[in-house]
Amino acid sequence: MSSTASPLRKPVKLACIQLASGSDKAANLAHAADKVAEAARGGSKVIVLPECFNSPYGCNFFPDYAETLLPSPPPRDQSPSFHALSAMAKDNAVYLVGGSIPERDPAGDQYYNTSLVFSPDGTLLGTHRKVHLFDIDIPGKITFRESDVLSPGNQITLVDLPEYGTIAVAICYDVRFPELATVAARKGAFALIYPGAFNLTTGPMHWRLLSQARAVDNQLYVALCSPARDMNASYHAYGHSLIVDPLAEVLVEAEEHETIVEWELDGDKIAEVRKNIPLITQRRFDVYPDISQGKVQMKDPKLGQ
Repeated sequence: MSSTASPLRKPVKLACIQLASGSDKAANLAHAADKVAEAARGGSKVIVLPECFNSPYGCNFFPDYAETLLPSPPPRDQSPSFHALSAMAKDNAVYLVGGSIPERDPAGDQYYNTSLVFSPDGTLLGTHRKVHLFDIDIPGKITFRESDVLSPGNQITLVDLPEYGTIAVAICYDVRFPELATVAARKGAFALIYPGAFNLTTGPMHWRLLSQARAVDNQLYVALCSPARDMNASYHAYGHSLIVDPLAEVLVEAEEHETIVEWELDGDKIAEVRKNIPLITQRRFDVYPDISQGKVQMKDPKLGQ
């Protein structure tokens, strides 16, 4: 890609649905369908749901809400969320980044935090299993260990949207690792999309900062989509879903309540930023390596895709 070319072929409106979910999976899926339809009526063609949108968030919930996704497509009774997401995309003729759902792999009796991306005709375009598991301990504030239940994914996930270009999809804690974003940008992504559920400790510290950092490093759009905050739940999501432009300006940001944030992404903005601050042609690969040309795993051997 040249330094002035934009990876986004034409403008596209993107929406992040900051969804309020509860313990009833069927109700969560129906509510998500209503909000996706609302965003589509507003003109959004790429719609994003939050992390673990079909269930409460927490290690103790993952096994009970997990669905088996393989072989794909799974039977409806095996994965109601898969079929609900496919229908949401098809019914509204949109690209849908289906947040994430807990996935069960019966072959190895393992669980994953998995995002499914569907086309406007309801076809599965991509699958991302959360690569970096949320294992943290901030004394007196929060301790959380996803690895007690979940297994990590093994790929960087790029999804081609034929009319528009390529998006990169990762999940929550993945945003803290710039390597995924750097590789995605150099492979031609126009946006980094992260369904995520930061909490009331890490959210105020780094949610906005990390989104801006990934944008300014890579000169592309970044979208972070959170669940709405529920203080009656065991895990309190930060909220503040947002969309950031290639200059790291926060274009739109929610508060903590259920809402939809949306913005039209414009390829000319990417091209302008890359022309004015030409990082692409100024990198010193004689001094340090281009990590996008190294050993990068774009297909998860466990997924076979």
